[in-house]
Amino acid sequence: MSALRGRDPVVAAPERLTRPGRLSPSDVLRLGLLGVRTRRLRATLSALGISIGIATLVLVTGIPASSQRALNDQLSALGTNMLRGVPQPGQDPPVVLPDAADRMAARIGPVTATGQVANTHTLVHRSDLTDPHDGLGLTVLASGNGLLAAVNGRVQAGKFLDASTDRLPTAVLGHEAAARLGVTGLAPGGPRPQILVGTEWFTVIGILDPLPLAPDLDRSVLVGWEAAKKILGFDGHPTVVYVKAREDAIEAVASVLPATLNPQLPGLVQVSRPSDALAAKRATDSAFSSLFLGLAGVALLVGGIGVANTMYISVLERRAEIGLRRALGASRGQVRGQFLTESVVLSLLGGVAGTGIGVLATAGYAVYEGWRPVIPLAVLGAGVGGAVVIGMVAGVYPSVRAARLTPTEALATA
Repeated sequence: MSALRGRDPVVAAPERLTRPGRLSPSDVLRLGLLGVRTRRLRATLSALGISIGIATLVLVTGIPASSQRALNDQLSALGTNMLRGVPQPGQDPPVVLPDAADRMAARIGPVTATGQVANTHTLVHRSDLTDPHDGLGLTVLASGNGLLAAVNGRVQAGKFLDASTDRLPTAVLGHEAAARLGVTGLAPGGPRPQILVGTEWFTVIGILDPLPLAPDLDRSVLVGWEAAKKILGFDGHPTVVYVKAREDAIEAVASVLPATLNPQLPGLVQVSRPSDALAAKRATDSAFSSLFLGLAGVALLVGGIGVANTMYISVLERRAEIGLRRALGASRGQVRGQFLTESVVLSLLGGVAGTGIGVLATAGYAVYEGWRPVIPLAVLGAGVGGAVVIGMVAGVYPSVRAARLTPTEALATA
């Protein structure tokens, strides 16, 4: 009888009834969404709190980043990435650079553009009726085709020198040179004015805008490199080499540029140091980075406190529900999972909404100020990912508190 009683299913049944059923991840998610669906106003207000925090995070990083980009563009226009190499003056015999100095400098890895000019020591005149000894204070320079890109120059009218005009008697005038020579503009399709360079007539094919990075070129008449050698007797050695490189490598380029331009006598080549604006730009970048971290931390902290407070109040409001679930066999782990999932869902919804609001607000403000909108991708990831992490952290204590309530305690205090 004892053996049969040991196999009696009535005896084993109570042990099986005390074991709570296992919930699948989808069941836990449905339980977590229960509070969101049944208390929509409270859920909306809770998600609104975290969305404001995340939107603030995107705003306080996106707007300064857009402003920083606009400031960096202005500083870059001051030549933060440009170097200028010239032969050491006062040497006997004079130091000369090789004809292909700009192409040699272009082989340096971080270099993005090069150009070169050379003084032809030729006078320029409006016509053959003016004083032959009056050059109007202008300089006639032989120019490489890549000069315009190297000095951030722009053509005001016409076009710049290129391979098709390199050997022809054509000229491009600097902004001040055009005014002194009386060339006020170039009519599209109309006849091009001519100027007398030395004893030869050159056709003006372009006028440049003012060049803040190379103001000496504003008072210059630029002619093709090969035309200068063939027509003006130019010896082919550049007197100034302009180099534009990546800002993060500008010091490294400056250190190797003398040996590149004059491998035999690198000590006789002067290289201008990077613009002081580069130091200001780097200091600005550092200051903005610190500001981003500080403001982002505050925004996330405020959002996290809001979610934690909301979930704590939710536990107090739903003690009857917790007690009933525990009385029906729900384990503490299942109760913890329910409230932790609800916290993460609320934070995720708020994070997605806040990120979208922040992006739209940042773009609108940047366009209003005339800036290019800049929103770091890391901020977008931090907006959604940070919201999930905040929901997990903020929901830990409320979920643990809910799980610790016994059925009798929860029902008695409900």
